[in-house]
Amino acid sequence: MTLPWEDIVKLLLAILIGGLIGAEREYRDKAAGFRTIIFICLSATLFTLFSVRLGGASDPARIAANIVSGVGFLGAGAILRQGERVAGLTTAATIWLAAALGLGIGAGSYVLAGTATALVLLVLVVFPKFETWIDNLRETRSYEVTSPVAELGLLEELERLIATCDLQVRERRQVKSGQELVCTWRVSGAPEGHAQLAGKLLAHPQVKQFKG
Repeated sequence: MTLPWEDIVKLLLAILIGGLIGAEREYRDKAAGFRTIIFICLSATLFTLFSVRLGGASDPARIAANIVSGVGFLGAGAILRQGERVAGLTTAATIWLAAALGLGIGAGSYVLAGTATALVLLVLVVFPKFETWIDNLRETRSYEVTSPVAELGLLEELERLIATCDLQVRERRQVKSGQELVCTWRVSGAPEGHAQLAGKLLAHPQVKQFKG
């Protein structure tokens, strides 16, 4: 039994498209890198080809549904919680996209798969610059300050200090521990304001300990 040239083209195209997206992920040192994205795209292409060979093309929705379900487990494994942040969402979405592109290649939708690949690379390469610009406009950080309980009016003074740095308090919490008062603020504003506030808190004579 000879291997059809069209199948060879599909497999090579899956490796090429998976490699392009995987190279960007590898460059950014993500969990799903060069080889992983290639394998995901290639396996989705193979599943599509085998499904058509074995079961016919009478129920294409069933083929896609099974591929999506299987790739969902890989995507879920890439998502991690790091403190208050959730990491890996973009990697998980990229895994889903790679599988979708592989499915499209296996189904013979070359133009659609190629166009989608160009758009994905545009989002991955260019859009992070816009994301950084948006993040720099407003950033939320947590500050923990330890001070003596006897220092009356210190909390009001510190909150005025926050305001002078053009920052806004989102949440506040106070805990008394012995002769110390531990105050935590969630503050949002520009990175320059955060840097200014950190310097003022470090230099404040009544602040015994500062984390931020």
